Amino acid sequence: MKVSYKWLKEYLDLSDVTPDELAEKMSRTGIEVDDVVYPGKGLSKIVVGETLSVVDHPDSDHLHVCQVNIGAEEPIQIVCGASNVAAGQKIIVALHGARITGNAKIKKGKMRGQESNGMICSLAELGYSESVVSKKYADGIFVLPAEAVPGMEVVDLLDLDDAILDIDITPNRADALSMRGSAYEVAAIYNKALKFPEAPVSEKTGSVADYIKVAVEDTNDAPAYHIQVIKDVKIAESPLWLQNKLMNGGIRPINNVVDITNYILLEYGQPLHAFDYDKIGSKEIIVRRAKANETMTTLDGVERTLDTDNIVITNGTAPIAMAGVMGGLDSEITDETVTVALEAALFNPVLIRKTAGKFNLRSESSSRFEKGINVATIRTAGQHAAELIHELAGGTIVAGTASVDTVEVKDTEVVITLEKINRSLGTAISSAEVTAIFNQLGFASTFDGETFTVAVPPRRWDIFIYADILEEVARIYGYDNLPETLPITPALPTALTPKQHTMRITRRFLEGAGLTQNISYVLTTAEKAREYAVEDKEGIRLAWPMSEDRSTLRMNLLSTLLDNAAYNVARKNTDIQFYEIGRVFFPSADRVLPIEAERLAGVMTGMAYQKDWQMAAEPVNFYHAKGVLDGYFETMGLSDQIRFEAAKDLKWMHPGRTAAVYLGDVYIGYVGQVHPATANAYDLKETYAFEIDFEAIIAAPKEVITQQPIPKFPGVTRDVALLVDETVTHQQIVKTIKENGGKFLKDVHLFDIYQGKGIEDGKKSVAYSMSFLNPEATLVDEDINKAFAKLVAALETECGAAIR
Repeated sequence: MKVSYKWLKEYLDLSDVTPDELAEKMSRTGIEVDDVVYPGKGLSKIVVGETLSVVDHPDSDHLHVCQVNIGAEEPIQIVCGASNVAAGQKIIVALHGARITGNAKIKKGKMRGQESNGMICSLAELGYSESVVSKKYADGIFVLPAEAVPGMEVVDLLDLDDAILDIDITPNRADALSMRGSAYEVAAIYNKALKFPEAPVSEKTGSVADYIKVAVEDTNDAPAYHIQVIKDVKIAESPLWLQNKLMNGGIRPINNVVDITNYILLEYGQPLHAFDYDKIGSKEIIVRRAKANETMTTLDGVERTLDTDNIVITNGTAPIAMAGVMGGLDSEITDETVTVALEAALFNPVLIRKTAGKFNLRSESSSRFEKGINVATIRTAGQHAAELIHELAGGTIVAGTASVDTVEVKDTEVVITLEKINRSLGTAISSAEVTAIFNQLGFASTFDGETFTVAVPPRRWDIFIYADILEEVARIYGYDNLPETLPITPALPTALTPKQHTMRITRRFLEGAGLTQNISYVLTTAEKAREYAVEDKEGIRLAWPMSEDRSTLRMNLLSTLLDNAAYNVARKNTDIQFYEIGRVFFPSADRVLPIEAERLAGVMTGMAYQKDWQMAAEPVNFYHAKGVLDGYFETMGLSDQIRFEAAKDLKWMHPGRTAAVYLGDVYIGYVGQVHPATANAYDLKETYAFEIDFEAIIAAPKEVITQQPIPKFPGVTRDVALLVDETVTHQQIVKTIKENGGKFLKDVHLFDIYQGKGIEDGKKSVAYSMSFLNPEATLVDEDINKAFAKLVAALETECGAAIR
């Protein structure tokens, strides 16, 4: 919400408060001001001019030589390239030495041989955003009204000497989404008298019943709906004061009637809509739900397909507007409009939000209907707009209003004790001080010696329980005035839970291994949530997602890690080693809330080691990813319980470079290369990933790691070379050796593997070194020969090995 400081001054005396002081005070009392913008700051020597003559430049097909009256004794000559410049116009002139937007300085000069003593300006050159400049002047200079006096300062004429407070309105303070609402807030903060100018009153004619009648099929959809009729209207450009207020409020001027509805929107926070009465096609307005697949063309020229969640305004048969969101093209106000049907209404906020979200048509109007409006000023705002149409467009107001109104306008009564206020705030405020605060807020109140009964007017629809009153007292009293006290809590000895302890060890190990922690959104697309999940379940979709990219609760961590990797690689950070510990979500038929499970996942791509004087560069491969898990499981005391098996059924993983991970006999995850097609979809090169059930790691019984003394006795090493089928895994061989190696076997190490010349096809040669140690005596050959013979026999039997 953009709040004009000059406009506020029309309602209350701010002569002793600067815009910056006001912004600071508002921010400290509950309504944050993001910025204070001074539109005219830096502009100088910019005046009103009058084009006395405009002739084509002799050496250009688009330039014009203009003689301009700037209120001096002699006119000046300016060369201008605007297509809409013409003689007899009042224009904006930047003189020699002037400063325009961007601190650009205007100097005298020559343009293709013709002297130019300044510049004829568009609004963009004064700092106006393209979005607020009238389309009539979007591609040319701005033409001022005829009554503008040559030589007058344009900064004053266009209200560029204003200060605009850019207010960040929270959903609970939608009452401040209007100039009047903001004025009430400022008056309460500074305890100043507030006076709103009275709306003009004109004579009425005829009866609205002769023109139109109104019906609402369901008053839950439209609790209040009013139509006024104004005839003999002349559509024209709005007066400059009105255009200034709209542009400073961030709204583009259109024409006098539409501008008046937007002016009322800014002043009252009440959205209005103006129909061309003669284009409605009937004398009846019916407000109803749209029918499934019913269509209408909105003001932006787009045909919309409606559904039963959309409220529409109809002429009895066909829709002529999407209620609270956008009007219909067939009934818009044009230069030919002579009779206006003016709508002021209250619509169901949930349905307005659904409609605006479905069609991506969020607007100033829909935003206010969604957050709430002041039901006490619906009629007042409409009547004020009608009077302004009479005043500025020459219309005659038809007596009466066609209405359906079920809204009960009344104060909300809230009760709170003085003791509760002081106990909650830690203060000792007297009843008189609290009463004064309520008076500042404009809330009537009574006090019986213990309890306040507060009457909250409809303009503050956010207040309805005692906690709301408590907040109002605190912010007006001043958060800075609240006493500073430290909370008193008992000190309790604490310790990490098993989950916290496991998480801390996990983070420490993975970061020591070179991985960087990610914290990602739990929301992803429906496709990614399902595509990378081992579980064959449908994802849980949000009812109202902010975007389709964040619409579904994830069922895996891989999708978000791949997103993060792609984001980094696209920005030239090509060597990625990420991990994440996070939650995934699954639907449950037995409960309302989803099942939440903790997962551990990682993604690795690019180079594992960079080239230096000591070693060659090495890209990430399967063994780097698996090695991280091997080290992690060893750190967690789970190595003896973990096994890896080839996995080919995960369609997003490479079928020949992926292993399933088992904890005992329970599947807990996978590790391997991301399928090249999947990696290509993210513009990633060869990428490796793992995803593990972290809750299984937490719950698993772990080997207790104890400190062992340095052995006093020497150990013995034996090597064995085997010829086995290439399908026999390293894990099978090590398992066989450990099961048959006897009690003195301490370690098994693979030191060679070979396939090629001298080895028949389908076979491989592997060599292992085995370490034996007796911590209580020196080993001799007799101690291990029997165990060695047993393990060799087992290798031959169980693994089909031939000893080389």
